[in-house]
Amino acid sequence: MTTVPIGPIHPIFKEPLRIKLVLDGERPIDAEIEMGYVHRGIEKIMEGKHVHKGLYLAERVCGICSYVQSFTFIECVEKISKIEIPEKAKYLRILTCELERIHSHLLIIAMYCLSIEHETLGMWILNSRERIMDLLEMITGNRINTGYNILGGVRKDIDKEMITKIYNVLDKFEDEIKTIREAFETAPLVKLRSRDIGILKYFDIMKTRAVGPVARASGLENSDVRLRYKYYKELKTYKPVSRKEGDNFARNIVRFDEIEICIKMIREVLELYQEVGGPIREKCEIKGGEGENRFEAHRGELTYKMELTNHGFIKRIMIRTPTTMNLAAYRYMLKTCPTVADAVATYVSIDPCISCTEKTLYIVEDGKIKYIW
Repeated sequence: MTTVPIGPIHPIFKEPLRIKLVLDGERPIDAEIEMGYVHRGIEKIMEGKHVHKGLYLAERVCGICSYVQSFTFIECVEKISKIEIPEKAKYLRILTCELERIHSHLLIIAMYCLSIEHETLGMWILNSRERIMDLLEMITGNRINTGYNILGGVRKDIDKEMITKIYNVLDKFEDEIKTIREAFETAPLVKLRSRDIGILKYFDIMKTRAVGPVARASGLENSDVRLRYKYYKELKTYKPVSRKEGDNFARNIVRFDEIEICIKMIREVLELYQEVGGPIREKCEIKGGEGENRFEAHRGELTYKMELTNHGFIKRIMIRTPTTMNLAAYRYMLKTCPTVADAVATYVSIDPCISCTEKTLYIVEDGKIKYIW
């Protein structure tokens, strides 16, 4: 048995992480994952701060899915305080969330293509992603860390000119993404490096609690939290997608499928938005209490649990991000990775986010937790 360390700095890693691969010859059979290189103690920093400052910090839990972090955070506060947001705000939140889902999926598919050395396809996908980033900037005022959500609604409305532009961009983007998907599905290099590699079996999901596209690529269709989410139940175009192969190829195809569903949902949301009137934000009062909110982030189930005072200060907050569970599933995927290079590509295929996973550090002395940071 040989141990080969990968990281914490590696050309294909978006964030620092150390993976100690255990090899039998050249074949990976297990891995030990070391974290702590980007720990910021963000849960601890939130404690004692008002929810408005907590919202600012929640957006910075993760850069790629910053909007959905703030979405889940603010909805948790609204649940605790029993705040109902206007219809307009509801549709604007869905619109922005699904646009961010598209750009997040495109980014990780591009990173996967780069990890298997298909640079042409990777750069092509990144170029297409810019269309979605431009729409996010037009709607919210920024590409990342938008500051769009606020207690009781959203900060900015959209006008008819913006709606027309969204339709036009989506029409062009939809044609382009179909061409990109066809190139991905038929590329010999993608097939060679992706099919039957990094397989996560259905029953292994039960052991690891894998979530998101990782779980749905292995047949667990009902893992999508949006199935049980009040905003999405009324959308006719929304439906969860899944595959049964459970390999690197299936995980990326699930993301392509979800992008197509997102485009349909955005069009439906814009139609519903134009049928309603009223404000985009309601005046509201923060109430003390404890609550929990779950939402389907782009990588999988995201959970915020917090306790508030009557004046809106955060007493305690806990955040569980999707990568926490998907990293556990990675060790099972290694059983079908023929080489170290395939192990690296398989790691990328789970769409890991390390900065949003490293939130809390426990310091144990004499068997007891002495510090939490």
